[in-house]
Amino acid sequence: MDLEKSPAERPAVPAEGCLTVAIRLPVRIVVLVLVVPVRMLWDALVVGGRFLRDTVLRPVGRVFQWVAWAVFVWPWVTLWRYAVVPVGKALAWLGYVLLVVPAVWMYETVLTPVGHAIAWAARGIGAGLMWVLRGLGAGFAWVLRGIGAVLAWVYARVLTPVGRAVAWLLRGLGIGVGAVALGVYRVVAWLVRHLIVVPALWLYEWILAPVGRAIAWAARGLGWLVRMIFTGIGAALYWTLRVLLVLPALALWRWVLVPVGRVLAVVAREVGEALGHAWRVAGDLSLAVGRFLGRLFRWIFVEPVRWVYRSVLTPVGHVVRDTVLRPAAEAARGVGRVTRQALATARESARQTRADIRRMLFGTPPEPERVPLAKHQREPGAAGTRTLGSSTTALTKD
Repeated sequence: MDLEKSPAERPAVPAEGCLTVAIRLPVRIVVLVLVVPVRMLWDALVVGGRFLRDTVLRPVGRVFQWVAWAVFVWPWVTLWRYAVVPVGKALAWLGYVLLVVPAVWMYETVLTPVGHAIAWAARGIGAGLMWVLRGLGAGFAWVLRGIGAVLAWVYARVLTPVGRAVAWLLRGLGIGVGAVALGVYRVVAWLVRHLIVVPALWLYEWILAPVGRAIAWAARGLGWLVRMIFTGIGAALYWTLRVLLVLPALALWRWVLVPVGRVLAVVAREVGEALGHAWRVAGDLSLAVGRFLGRLFRWIFVEPVRWVYRSVLTPVGHVVRDTVLRPAAEAARGVGRVTRQALATARESARQTRADIRRMLFGTPPEPERVPLAKHQREPGAAGTRTLGSSTTALTKD
């Protein structure tokens, strides 16, 4: 797809400077020389660690796991299963028998009848109290109705006329007091206006306002002067710091630190890429060396051992199996069969001997009498049997 694109559409490859090209080759050579032993040592440690894990640590861990289970877990499981659970079930059964059953019997036999009796008595006492309270309530209601009628007559005939007279008197007093208070208020307002408000307004317009304007103008002028002084001092400090600190620091950053940083960045990038490339190359070399050592070990040790096993030990094992082990197994199986037959014969002889001794001591046991079958229980004879091909069946006989 990239070949079909026009040159204008292809992504531009960033050009590398001469410094990058000059640094790359020596850095990669030095890093490769330093990394190859480290990578080979690392691969050797990885292979050794995997072999140690598969052949030593994993079996030892399984043994430790089994020992820990047998020492720490299994006793507690056994104690729980065969001691705590049975004892708990026994205690639960004892608690049920000694507490629950008597409590249920007490509730059903004693407490329930007593509760019913108490409830019946309480209902009777409540009915009597309600009857008494109903009678007392009727008497109190009659007394209260009489008292209410008396209070209503007093309110209508005595309190209402007295209240209306007091209200008329208070209304007249209120009108008089209001007229007096209005006159006093108007007099006091006229005095306050002409004795306090008018002089205060004249004092504010002709004395305080001009003086305040003058003070504000002077404060503005003083503020402008102070601002100009501080502005000049700030400008002087700004240019002093800019000339003495900022411009040298900016020049140092622009003309020294940035180029050095770029060079260090190129060196660091090339070192990182060289480390990755050298690590991959060292991995390939380590893999090749490992395969060579594995093939050499196979040629020197594994193949001779396999040849000895296939060419020497296997035929010798077959000869030993055919000439020694199979005849010995057949002989062992024959001895086993003879031994089993002898034991069976001995058991049968012992059984017959016990039966003869029992007959000599206790005699022959009587045979059970045969009970004759009834006529309807006996099977029919040959002539009376039901068949499917003769005319003597129950369905075809006349």
